[in-house]
Parts: sequence; C-alpha cells; structure tokens
Amino acid sequence: MGKFISFLFCFAVAAFAQGVDVRAVLDAQAGAWNRGDLTAFVETYENSPSITFLGKALSRGREEVLARYKRTYDTAEKMGKLRFEVLEQRALGPGHAMVLGKFYLTRSAAGGGDASGHFTLILRKGPKGWKIIHDHTS
Repeated sequence: MGKFISFLFCFAVAAFAQGVDVRAVLDAQAGAWNRGDLTAFVETYENSPSITFLGKALSRGREEVLARYKRTYDTAEKMGKLRFEVLEQRALGPGHAMVLGKFYLTRSAAGGGDASGHFTLILRKGPKGWKIIHDHTS
C-alpha cells in the first residue's frame, strides 16, 4: 500500500508541475500579445511545418500561423488586450497535454470591439519545453 501511495503522490506532483508549465505557455502568449509582439506570441508554437491552427481557416506551420496573425491583427487597436481563462487541462500521456479554455480580447470600437471565444490547444513537451502543436480557436 505504501508504494501505491508513493506512486499516487509522485503522479500528483508531476501533474501539478505539468499544469504550471502549460499555464506558463498561456501566460507567455498573453504577455507577448499585450506587448504587441506577435513573433513572441507565435514562438509558443512548435517550430514545425506540421503544427495546425484552425480558426476561420486552416493554417499549417509556425510561419503560416504568424503570417495569419499579422494579416488579421495588423494594428495595436485590432490586437487590443488578451486574457485567457482555462476551463480544463489534462494530460494526454507522457509529454502531451490538452487545454480547453476561453479567450477575451478587449478592444476599442475602432479596433473591432471586444471579442471572446473558446479554444482547444494540444501541447507537446520537447527540448525547448511545452509548445503548442494544434490550436483550434473559435
């Protein structure tokens, strides 16, 4: 019984650490966005041609995702201020996690007005830490 409790404790500690690390990705995104730094925002995505972003259209690869953000949010007014709310986070196995959440974009009327929606992120832990490999935002 003692080994089982030790296992559960180690699993709980690892899950908590993963949660903190994954949340740090969202915090880095919000910070970069709110500074107007789309390049830093997209650095939270894995640098791979196979990553995907699905919003109004499908984008593949980090460069295409960045280009999409630059086209859509080409002024500070359009970017506004970003905040995330995590609704659920779970491990999908060793080195993989899923986050379900809500985003809130506060903008002036000239920037398009406030916006909000939901997202699902799939992240993978690699040599450079946790990176987004799939983002579905609506």
